[in-house]
Amino acid sequence: MTMTRKAALILIFGLLFLAGCGKEEFVRTSEILITDKAQAAEKAEVRKNPCSALDIPTQVNKIGDTWFIVDCYHDQIIYNDNMEDPLTEWNVMTDEMSRGHTVAGDGLVYLVDDTENDRIMVFEKVNDKFLFTQQFSGVGSRPHYVIYDEDSRLFYAWCSMSGEMYIFSHKKDDPEMYLKEIRSIPELDKVYVRSFTIIGDEIYFVSGNGSIIKADKKSFKILAQYPVPSSMAGMVQITKIEDKFYITVSTDDKWNQDYATMIRCDSLEDLSEGKYEDIYSNFIGGGTPYYISEIEGYYYMTEHRIPGHSVWRFSVEGDEIKTETLY
Repeated sequence: MTMTRKAALILIFGLLFLAGCGKEEFVRTSEILITDKAQAAEKAEVRKNPCSALDIPTQVNKIGDTWFIVDCYHDQIIYNDNMEDPLTEWNVMTDEMSRGHTVAGDGLVYLVDDTENDRIMVFEKVNDKFLFTQQFSGVGSRPHYVIYDEDSRLFYAWCSMSGEMYIFSHKKDDPEMYLKEIRSIPELDKVYVRSFTIIGDEIYFVSGNGSIIKADKKSFKILAQYPVPSSMAGMVQITKIEDKFYITVSTDDKWNQDYATMIRCDSLEDLSEGKYEDIYSNFIGGGTPYYISEIEGYYYMTEHRIPGHSVWRFSVEGDEIKTETLY
C-alpha cells in the first residue's frame, strides 16, 4: 500500500468516525502536552506582566473569579483577581501565542485562539497555575474568536479567513478536549470575518464583505443576510443590549481604520437604509473599538490607536450610556 493510498484511507475512516459520533462519543485530534500535571505545576513559575501598557488589546473576559485581558500585539494573555491593579501587577497566562484574540473557559478548561499559528491552545489551572496542556493544530485559517456556549456546553472557535467553525467539547469532569465537529459557511471562505454572536438558536456573523449573515445554530443554514453601508463593512462584533444591536466597526470596505466606530440600531434591516446611531462619541472616538464582553451587568470594550484608552467599562440604561476608562 502506498503512503498516498494509506493516508486517503485514514482520512476516509476518520471522516466516517466523525460522522457517526453519537452524543457521548468524542474524537481526539490533538496533541497532549502534559501528562503529569501536578509535577508540571510544581515546576511552573508565576510571572508578572512585564508591560506597563497594552498593545492592541482585543478582549476582556472573566471566567470564574479570574479576569483576563488578551494583549494581542504583545502576544500574551494576562490575568488577575481584579480590574483595579496596575497592569504590571497582573500575571502572564501565556506568551506562546502569535496575535491571539480571545480566551474562553468553563472553569475546568480554558481555550485560546492562536491566530497566526492556526492553533487552539488548551489550558488548565492546577494549584493556581495555568498549564498549557493540549493543542489543536491546523485549525482552519486564522482562528480568531472562541467562546464557551453554556446552553450547549460546547466551545465554538471561528476561523476568520476560512469560514469554518471548530466545535470542541470534553467529557464531564474530564479536562481533555476533543474536536466534535467542523461546520462551515462557504460564502465566508476567504472573507475576513472577525467574530460571531449566538442569540438563541441563531448565529450572527459580522460583515466582512458587505453583509451580516444570520444562520441556524445547529445546521449553519443561512437564514438571512443584511447588507450594510460600505463605511462599516469591516465589522468587529455584534452585541445585543436590551432591545438594540450594538456594533463595533474596525474599517470600511477598503480597510481604512479612519472609519472605525461604534453604532447601534433597532433592527439589522435598518443598516442598509442608514437608520442607525453613531455612539462612539460617548467614549472618545478616533480609535478602533474591538470586542465587547458582558460581565456582571457591565460591558467591557477594548480599543486601540488611542494611548491610555485601551479598556472601557460601560453600562446602558435605556438610551443612556455611562462610560469609564479602566486602562
